[in-house]
Amino acid sequence: MTLTPSAAVPVRPLAAPSVTAPSVTALSVTALSVTALSVTAPSVVSSGEPRVTVSGRDFPTNRGGLCKKGWTSTVLLDSPDRIAEPMRRGADGTFSPVSWVDALDDIAERLRRGRAEHGADSVGVFGGGGLTNEKAYQLGKFARIALGTSRIDYNGRFCMSSAAAAGNRAFGVDRGLPFPLAALGSAETILVLGSNVAETMPPFIAHLEKARANGGLVVVDPRRTATVRLTENGGGTHLQPTPGSDLVLLLGLTHIVIAEKLVDERFLRERTVGFDALARSVGAWWPQRVQSVTGVPVHQLREVARRLASGRGSYILTGRGVEQHVDGTDTATAAINLALVLGLPGTPHSGYGTLTGQGNGQGGREHGQKADQLPGYRKIVDPAARAHVAAVWGVDPDDLPGAGLPAVELLNSFGQPGGVRSLLVHGSNVVVSAPNVNRVRAGLAALDLLVVCDFFFSETASLADYVLPVTQWAEEEGTMTSLEGRVIRRRKALDAPSGVRNELWIMRELARRLESPGVFSESPAEVFDELARASEGGLADYSGIDYALLDSGAPVYWPYPAGSNGTPRLFQAAFAHPDGLARIVPVTPRPAPEPLNTPGSLTLITGRLLEHYQSGAQTRRVPELNDAKPHARAELHPTTAASLGVADGDLVELGNSRGSVRAIALVTATIRPDTVFLPFHFAGSECANLLTQDATDPISGMPEFKTTAVTVRAVREEVTA
Repeated sequence: MTLTPSAAVPVRPLAAPSVTAPSVTALSVTALSVTALSVTAPSVVSSGEPRVTVSGRDFPTNRGGLCKKGWTSTVLLDSPDRIAEPMRRGADGTFSPVSWVDALDDIAERLRRGRAEHGADSVGVFGGGGLTNEKAYQLGKFARIALGTSRIDYNGRFCMSSAAAAGNRAFGVDRGLPFPLAALGSAETILVLGSNVAETMPPFIAHLEKARANGGLVVVDPRRTATVRLTENGGGTHLQPTPGSDLVLLLGLTHIVIAEKLVDERFLRERTVGFDALARSVGAWWPQRVQSVTGVPVHQLREVARRLASGRGSYILTGRGVEQHVDGTDTATAAINLALVLGLPGTPHSGYGTLTGQGNGQGGREHGQKADQLPGYRKIVDPAARAHVAAVWGVDPDDLPGAGLPAVELLNSFGQPGGVRSLLVHGSNVVVSAPNVNRVRAGLAALDLLVVCDFFFSETASLADYVLPVTQWAEEEGTMTSLEGRVIRRRKALDAPSGVRNELWIMRELARRLESPGVFSESPAEVFDELARASEGGLADYSGIDYALLDSGAPVYWPYPAGSNGTPRLFQAAFAHPDGLARIVPVTPRPAPEPLNTPGSLTLITGRLLEHYQSGAQTRRVPELNDAKPHARAELHPTTAASLGVADGDLVELGNSRGSVRAIALVTATIRPDTVFLPFHFAGSECANLLTQDATDPISGMPEFKTTAVTVRAVREEVTA
């Protein structure tokens, strides 16, 4: 996208924000290149037109297109709810302004005292997949050498962790799309599992046109979403399985491919290991049995398997709908196994990929804000990785902490013996986005210190001891890495209000007060150059990248070792395991963590809306978006609604042992009768994650977001004058 200064408009002083306003995380600019015409803004907010206007760019991923969130994104730069100076909670629970010096001095002293009394791991850090590469990298460094803690993780654990674990297990490396997104434009068959790209990434659907024209778009979803509707009128096929049965569906497709001898034998022989064990493991999943579990007809299963094996360019893409489960890693692995037996990955015209959900969902998981990770996708338990990164940071490898706790375990440790007692939050709103929200809220209340860096008073920030105001996306330099592994420059368009600071500066100032070893720069270019050195030799090697290269407009895909031209398409010659071979890993279904489809219950699935993003913290502040979808609506099938005595527009309550949610009923035939859908963008009594469970995938740490047992009832309330 391109930002252009608007004509001069009247201005007014920045108003004090509302403490009760909804929350914010970093807005998605996934796969978009951001170019800005620089303009200096005073530390005031305009009283009308935004100070910059947005236009789309002819970039390979979005081809000039933006979604509603992109077109309206500049509204938030001038929001009257913006926090313009540090805020401190008083004894009475109200917030008042405080100077940066006083805020940082007190935070540093309380962190120092907490570490001395309870140990370094009593301090936790929670990051975000919307942070720039520079901020994500320096946050990991800050946690490990300024705080000395292993207790760091981020909200990408709720997004990409299962796909990442499956990719690392099968291929030896995780890059969302190991091929340029534009490559999908030549495919004749594309299988999309668990992703509603028509609403979550509208410009993406332009890359599906050839597959649609050939009747080859296959979408797997329990709902008839906007993406599913692209398969109508000869565009392809909709597979509508029961919620949580995606793994069985994939095993059944693999069974058919093997039974009908549709496998790529040469590819399996030369480029993989583990096929024989897979063939034995899927033998039990014959088509009729798969139909009985998933509800997908046998003839559809056979048609899709044969279509994928047609050899005319096939891609398999997964999204959160099949990954946000306690068996999410195994389900993503099953999708990879299907792709491998068909010989798709690492070939010129086919492949497997997973769709990144956050603005920097790819880069944010590469450089150290994950609990077990160091920059360059290195493992923190690897002695060689520790030695390399410690040398760049100027510390002894033995002084680096070990692996920490994945997000749900980290959150559940708050207030517990030996758990986290002080927490720093960057780019995340866990009070809305984490599972089992009531437990999270109780844990946050038990902390000795909570510091939140944000633009507005989010639901999480409203519980903090300190809220530190930080720059928004148009006010900072940096880089993002798109879902296709392409590193993209973000360029500053506006100066931030005078009381606002970049998080790189905040980390530098805290590190200085904590007398940390190493160098903490506030210059994004300097931090990126250090990131490049720290990543050198790692799987996600950025050592050949600098701002000058990115500013030249050259397409830059990692790994990009110094002296190379980067890697637009991975696995052409070999996979990333030492022997160059992909691993086929047999997987089997296991019971859900709680009973589903019991008498009187429905299965809740959660997801996104076109108008909103993540916790809704930003989009609920944009009038055009909020007016379009101001409340959560619970989608119910007409048959189900009738059995409950619910009409369209009625107030309903969804409940289970963890909590209850009130929403407006949306009666629609686009959903299965055994299922209810809620968007996860809303807060308070509309927060879907009051209901979701914090059981996690044993490999990835992903929570079970997508299948939750709930009861639904009509709410009959008298309205008094």
